Amino acid sequence: MPRTAFVTIAGRTNAGKSSLLNAIVGEKIASVSSKPQTTRTRITGIRNIGDVQLVFFDTPGLHKPVNKLSEHMLNTVRESVSDIDAVLFVADCTKKMNEQELELLRSLNASKMPVILILNKIDLLRSKDELAPVIAELTSKISFQAVIPVSVTENNGIDIVIDELIAISEESVHFFPEDMITDQPEKVLAAEMIREKLLMLLNEEVPHGIAVGVEQMSERDDKDILDISAVIYCEKESHKGIIIGKGGAMLKKASTAARTELENFFQIKVNLKCWVKVKEDWRNRENLIRSFGLSDK
Repeated sequence: MPRTAFVTIAGRTNAGKSSLLNAIVGEKIASVSSKPQTTRTRITGIRNIGDVQLVFFDTPGLHKPVNKLSEHMLNTVRESVSDIDAVLFVADCTKKMNEQELELLRSLNASKMPVILILNKIDLLRSKDELAPVIAELTSKISFQAVIPVSVTENNGIDIVIDELIAISEESVHFFPEDMITDQPEKVLAAEMIREKLLMLLNEEVPHGIAVGVEQMSERDDKDILDISAVIYCEKESHKGIIIGKGGAMLKKASTAARTELENFFQIKVNLKCWVKVKEDWRNRENLIRSFGLSDK
């Protein structure tokens, strides 16, 4: 009998949730950046191992809401921790848990939801002996199904996480085809790859005010070339100038980096064209949040 486990990945911003999802699935389906709030919506990842199908929901990081978009992001987290088999709670082992993290963990305990604590970034510790007091303090406050120290960047401990999830899987039909790794449409994946490169290249407030929409994506009939047209939306004219850069240098740099990743993912030559448009204060405008596919409703 086939088995299935539905798992939500939750935790603080920059704890490594998306990196963990990518490592488990074996493909890059979620954007990764050192900037907070890289993930804005719930992303589904799928991993098939023998007769077991693991289905993951990667959620936005826990943070203090500052606009309507961030309120939608936090609602997505709350909705994603119900009607599932377990929560992978990812924490940065080099940082003390804040009250928002502990509040979510307490509510999960109260609902009897199995929680597997993933202590990420153990490669940054001076000594592994530093882990013991961290684990002791957390387990004295919260009940966990398991506590697994990992280093996602070094692929250390990922196999233990997978084994733990296989153990909690239950007899069930598989809900996704065996060769499917995500339910995200190709246009959404492409848009996120472009946005990720902008996040990496831009500083200060600009990255948080960026949304990317892929307006056209089609393979040519006469050549093995994938044409992609994307629009980068920002909130201010001054931000538009920063994104484009002097003589178009910044936009060209981001587009080139995105094209390389798109070609690696889709395994085809990509012709990428990007434009930049201003949508003032879009993160507080419900109609624009919905049009960018970022609403939890």
